[in-house]
Amino acid sequence: MAQPDITSKASSSVEAASLMVLAGICFAGVNTLTQYVTMRLGLASTTVAFWQYFAALLFGVPWLVKNGLTHLRTANLKLHLLRVALASVGVQFWIAGLASVPIWQAIALVMTSPFFVTLGASLFLGEKIGAHRWLATLLGFTGGMIILAPWSDAFSLDAVLPVVAAVLWAGVSLITKRLTVSETPESITIYLLLLLTPINAALAFGDGGFLITDELAIMMIGILGILTMLAQFFIAKAYDRADASYIQPFDHLKLPLNILAGWLVFGFLPTGNLWIGAVMIVAASLYIVHRESVSGKARN
Repeated sequence: MAQPDITSKASSSVEAASLMVLAGICFAGVNTLTQYVTMRLGLASTTVAFWQYFAALLFGVPWLVKNGLTHLRTANLKLHLLRVALASVGVQFWIAGLASVPIWQAIALVMTSPFFVTLGASLFLGEKIGAHRWLATLLGFTGGMIILAPWSDAFSLDAVLPVVAAVLWAGVSLITKRLTVSETPESITIYLLLLLTPINAALAFGDGGFLITDELAIMMIGILGILTMLAQFFIAKAYDRADASYIQPFDHLKLPLNILAGWLVFGFLPTGNLWIGAVMIVAASLYIVHRESVSGKARN
């Protein structure tokens, strides 16, 4: 009688992993475009953050109008506000980091976030995290540290910015998982975009305003908005389908995706320890998929 439940759980796990990979693809586009408009076009990071999430909100309005205001009903407003507060500060640190360090280094640093998510899922969400999930998480985290090499003389204080973003976004991920107990992925996505916009507006105003006159920058901001909305929706759906600790290793795939994007757009192609760390990161994700598959077959 348990067979349908096991099959359904396995299907949900695969779907969650796929959604997380799709989110990673979207974020690779977001990060590359963000670095381009800040480094190449000279836009302030706070200005980019505001227009990026405001554009994402605008692209979500037609969907909200079509479906009515039912997805705005919530009994967890305080959790939404806390999630947005952490996300807004995290976004500012992240975009400032992208404007200061190469994209591959920024991604490697922010990939410490899954380590904090897994730890937090155990401490605050009560998730049971087996040795295999811990091993996959630690393997990916170690790969990121090998790439970062904080013991090196080349280490810069600017690199701390993505690390701070990683800690804050770990908190966002844990709250997202908690919200999926009673909220829809659509509600979680819309609340993030709706509440984040005025916070980003205040930060942008204090940093010099909102004006963007470059046509290329305007077009890129529009694409940023679409990709941001899709990425946030994919993440919310992924957390709705599986445990936070299970899907976090798939977040590691953002590194090779961003390396590829950085190479194609900027010509950034890191050498040396990067490749060792990248192999460890990808291996961590493949390992956890393999273990889930083995566990599912054993239960059958």
